[in-house]
Amino acid sequence: MAVQVYKSSTKYETFSYLPPMTAEQIRAQIAYSISQGWNPAVEHTEKGKSMSNYWYMWKLPLFGEQSVDAVLTELDACHREFPDHLVRFIAYDNYAQSQGMAFVVYR
Repeated sequence: MAVQVYKSSTKYETFSYLPPMTAEQIRAQIAYSISQGWNPAVEHTEKGKSMSNYWYMWKLPLFGEQSVDAVLTELDACHREFPDHLVRFIAYDNYAQSQGMAFVVYR
């Protein structure tokens, strides 16, 4: 079996090699990260600068947030404020002191 070559769009995160996630799949990923005890956060950056610099933090991380709807509200608010930016969801793992998950929600 031949390896498939991705020629089209720029890839930003691991999930970007898969078909775009549905709203239900995004909700499920956020719910999973919350169930792991990870702290959700939202970041954004200009489309041309996603690989060459740090992403901007949208507010502070949502420490201890247990509501998927609250996280989705923040993702939507960031996208409304910066409609031309990439917006991604980040989940920080306190135990490993690293990102447990990251994926772009709005391209």
